[in-house]
Amino acid sequence: MPPAAPLSRSEPRIVTDRLPGPRAAAWIARDERVTSPSYTRMYPLVVRRARGVMMEDLDGNRFLDFTAGIAVTNAGHCHPRVVKAIRDQARRLIHMSGTDFYYRPQIRLAETLARLAPGPGPKRVFFANSGAEAVEAALKLARFHTGRPRVVAFRGAFHGRTYGAMSLTASKSIQRKGFSPLVPEIQHATYGDLSSLDVLFRTTCPPEETAAIFVEPIQGEGGYIVPPDDFLRGLRTVCDAHGIMLVLDEIQTGIGRTGRMFASEHWGVHGDVVCLAKGLANGLPLGAIVAPESIMDWPPGSHASTFGGNPVACSAALATLGLIERRYAENAQDRGLELAEGLRELGETHPCLVDVRGKGLMIGVEIGSPDGPLPGFRDRIILEAFQRGLLLLPCGPSTIRFCPPLCLTRKQVAIGLDLFRSTLAAMCGGCPSSP
Repeated sequence: MPPAAPLSRSEPRIVTDRLPGPRAAAWIARDERVTSPSYTRMYPLVVRRARGVMMEDLDGNRFLDFTAGIAVTNAGHCHPRVVKAIRDQARRLIHMSGTDFYYRPQIRLAETLARLAPGPGPKRVFFANSGAEAVEAALKLARFHTGRPRVVAFRGAFHGRTYGAMSLTASKSIQRKGFSPLVPEIQHATYGDLSSLDVLFRTTCPPEETAAIFVEPIQGEGGYIVPPDDFLRGLRTVCDAHGIMLVLDEIQTGIGRTGRMFASEHWGVHGDVVCLAKGLANGLPLGAIVAPESIMDWPPGSHASTFGGNPVACSAALATLGLIERRYAENAQDRGLELAEGLRELGETHPCLVDVRGKGLMIGVEIGSPDGPLPGFRDRIILEAFQRGLLLLPCGPSTIRFCPPLCLTRKQVAIGLDLFRSTLAAMCGGCPSSP
């Protein structure tokens, strides 16, 4: 293994003859004997350490991480301020359930989220462990507060894989196959199309019986789909007209990812409930829902979580939110414009890049041809990029997602574009869209 250099200032380099290297391959073999086959592994990366936007595997190969642990490490891997907050809190208190007792990090974080979340009036916060748990809490709260049974979500949505969240999810059939019956009275409209919601209301889902509409401001797993500008505003109008709660799933889009603290702010829309997780604690398990005090009116004991709002996770979240609010949300906007522009320029010479879309550092590149989407070719591009030291992920039928940590520098944007350019050049002979 080559001498170690400061990882955060390093650049991608592959030092083994092939990937995975021998150490990584040995651990993958061990993993395959004991872990659930339900896990999805895109390529054979075994991580040893990470810092900022850089990641190193067990064999000393170094990668530029444009995944951020699936849009989680928004402040960057192992940011020193987040690490210090975790260490300091772990020395004082690791656990004492916030469901039954009180401690300062949970109260401080609730105050911070109540301040940051868009919308009028005083707000309250419920803490969970994950995005799926946040969605489950929002689903329960919506039905409890309105006394209504029906719920609407959208095709292409991903809200999680626990039963209530899975019943809202509609992105891939494998996520539902074999798990019926699901939670009843949940129906799906077409994302970005307000008229499809009117059809539901006229036919199978009376609006006066509808508790909530769940929506991602930008669809994540569905393909990094940015809706028309009138879509979220239209949903807010519909909800206000019928007494329906608008639940914004900001689990992937929130915490600065799109250049604003919440993606809904791009359209000037606030939700009745906002669901958060992923980037909230920069890698520690933490989810939350934020709602006006008038809506979060369920009684003691109606919903709780043993570990939700854990003091160490809350301390990490406070450090993360400070970094995002003061520095990285604006940086995400600036670097996102540079990255998107560079990707569009690549599309001029590589026709398989048929669309570049997104906001901030939530960018999707659609891979296709005149004949339609190319999911197989998309996956080959991602694997080739991995071999060159660039970590990417898929989403939707044939989209590559670019969601690096928000501390990404201008130099790292250029490095990432160069690696992606060389990846496409290596594959252009096999590109179905090439002349």
